Amino acid sequence: MKTICLYFQVHQPFRFRRYRFFDIGHDHYYYDDYSNESIMHKVAQKCYLPANNILYNLIKEYGSRFKVSFSISGTAIDQFRLYAPEVLESFTKLAKTGYVEFLAETYAHSLSSLINREEFEAQVTKHRETVKEIFGLTPTVFRNTELIYSDEIGAMIAEIGFKTMVTEGAKHILGWKSPNYVYCNAINPRLKVLLRNFKLSDDISFRFSNKSWNEYPLTADKYVAWLNALDKKEQTVNIFMDYETFGEHQDQNTGIFEFLKALPRAVFSKSSYHFATPSEVTDRHQPIAAISAAYPISWADEERDISAWLGNELQQAAFNKLYSLRPLVLKSNEPQIREDWKNLQTADHFYYMSTKVLSDGEVHKYFNPYDSPYDAFINYMNILSDFEIRLKQEIPSDPAHLQKLQEEKEKIVGDFSKEITPDISFKTPSKTLKTKTMKKEATKAKKEQVAPAEKNAKTAEKAPAKKTVKKAAAKKTTAKPAAKKATAKKTAKKTTAKKAATKATAKKTTAKKTAAKKATSGKTAKPAAKKTVAKKTTAKKAAPKKTAAKK
Repeated sequence: MKTICLYFQVHQPFRFRRYRFFDIGHDHYYYDDYSNESIMHKVAQKCYLPANNILYNLIKEYGSRFKVSFSISGTAIDQFRLYAPEVLESFTKLAKTGYVEFLAETYAHSLSSLINREEFEAQVTKHRETVKEIFGLTPTVFRNTELIYSDEIGAMIAEIGFKTMVTEGAKHILGWKSPNYVYCNAINPRLKVLLRNFKLSDDISFRFSNKSWNEYPLTADKYVAWLNALDKKEQTVNIFMDYETFGEHQDQNTGIFEFLKALPRAVFSKSSYHFATPSEVTDRHQPIAAISAAYPISWADEERDISAWLGNELQQAAFNKLYSLRPLVLKSNEPQIREDWKNLQTADHFYYMSTKVLSDGEVHKYFNPYDSPYDAFINYMNILSDFEIRLKQEIPSDPAHLQKLQEEKEKIVGDFSKEITPDISFKTPSKTLKTKTMKKEATKAKKEQVAPAEKNAKTAEKAPAKKTVKKAAAKKTTAKPAAKKATAKKTAKKTTAKKAATKATAKKTTAKKTAAKKATSGKTAKPAAKKTVAKKTTAKKAAPKKTAAKK
């Protein structure tokens, strides 16, 4: 029997205050309460409450035949508690029907699986406990943040104790294979892997209201016809999307709620499919093969990798800096420190820093509350800098270690009190910077060429005739041996006094040395004079360059 698994991601990140409105090192409250509350109320009224009501009525109408699954992040649960407890009550009402499964994930919707296993496991444990506390159900199926998966992450999930994991049916890992089967982890085959059918999922979440789409308008009957066209041997179709698709991303005027209401009836009346939870699917089916992902995949962008969050130097710098503070966080007993640490890890903060372009860039821009990725980076790093200052103030630490942290902060953060616009490439200097640098180098080179020319030209103006130059040079050269001669006489007298030698011997010795030095000075004078003449000639040649330079 072929099954349909409907999954809905529910996630609302905390939005931070802008760096212009708080003082680093003094104001330690990071949250934009007005924005967080107003957004939650808006989405609750447009999506969560009406969509939950529709699902509840469908379950009442079809009973065990209709089932859905939710993956609700811990940050979303925290905001429901703060701003919209009625939404949490409506999810609890769905849980009590017995036909809704809740998946486990990281509490903070974080990327910790990519960098720190201890932090990752701690968040998974906390999330599972929270789901058990609120909904009375213990998750057995795991969904990592943004469906991020790799062979190693899957093996780690199996070791933690989960039997099933959901991820993206990315083309580059599937090849010719279909996502509509149950697979297993390549390292630990005990972990079953369910793959999202991204085409059928995105037809609803992204293309539903696109009037230029050749399949517009999408109806429940048309959608079921596509399901019937799939290979009859295939086991299950995993439809995974943001819950905000209903009423928020796709406004109610598009007919999205009517589509949701009509889908079960169309499935039951026009196909052999039935709805199931992921736990039921993996209990009924054995894996047909191992699925291998040597590098992390996700459900984001065309690449289906992690470049949406860690694809540029801004994102990587912020990410690495954040997790370098974890040892200090663990030493803190301050509840607010732990709360801020959790919320700083939310993947959305890094998503806002993406510098992608074209269609992927448009999607990032749509979800970005900041004016630019650079503004998002500056805001985040200012908050992270303040967070680090708090850790240093609270926790005594080795001065050398604190100095190292300070140097790293200065290197990465710089002076964020000023407005900056980094170069988009992050790899090569911008064209403007290159042009300025080239102009400076050219000006410097010209000065270096003109300076000797000016010097030689002035020398040429002051220089007398050739004979005068020769005599002056000769006198100057002869003066040096004369000085040497006087020194030699003094040395000779001292030597004579010490050894008690005769004056005649000293005079002969001195006379010989003097004669030798005079002969040497005569030979030396000529080359010096030639050298001066050479300089004069060079000066004459360089003089025109000076004129050209002035022009």
